[in-house]
Amino acid sequence: MATIRRELRIDRPASDVWAVVGDVGSIHRWFPGIVACELLDTDAGPVRRVELATGLQLDELIVTNDPIARRFQYSISGGVFRHHLGTVDVIDLGEDDCLVVYGTDATPDVMALVIGGATGQALSNLADLVGAPTGGST
Repeated sequence: MATIRRELRIDRPASDVWAVVGDVGSIHRWFPGIVACELLDTDAGPVRRVELATGLQLDELIVTNDPIARRFQYSISGGVFRHHLGTVDVIDLGEDDCLVVYGTDATPDVMALVIGGATGQALSNLADLVGAPTGGST
């Protein structure tokens, strides 16, 4: 299994950034290549169905959506994935400062690279969406 992690410091309160990340149906507003999103209740639990620009749809099982910890996790299974777990943490660094960490674990390994490649741009888009300059990635 491969792991990719991207981080970006955003000059906005963590609560402002979490308001976007925690609104799981708004992913198409900031993640590149996702053009639509639908939330579904399934026997397995809540699912976010995303539609990619290619027309492909992926079902993402929502594992964690914790507003106290400001952590969102989702899992994709099936198709090209044997395993996938995405984790977005919004960490409070002060009054107008936070760190957003987007981790991707996937098998086959190449899928971590594919998704991980897009997460860096996703974090920049997220910063733009909340109207903040960024402190740079680490």
